[in-house]
Amino acid sequence: MAEGPEFRDFTPAEKRRVVALTARMALPRADLRALQRKVEAIEQQAERRKNGK
Repeated sequence: MAEGPEFRDFTPAEKRRVVALTARMALPRADLRALQRKVEAIEQQAERRKNGK
C-alpha cells in the first residue's frame, strides 16, 4: 500500500488547490519545482492531519 495521504484525506479546498496546481504544471512556462513544492506542502499538511499531529 502506498505511503502518505490518499486523495480522500484532503479537504475539499486542498483538493481544488492540488488540481489547480497540477493543471498549471501543464503550462509551457510553468515553474515545475515551485509548483511541486506547493503540492508537497499540501500533502504534508494532510498527512499531519491524518496522523493527528
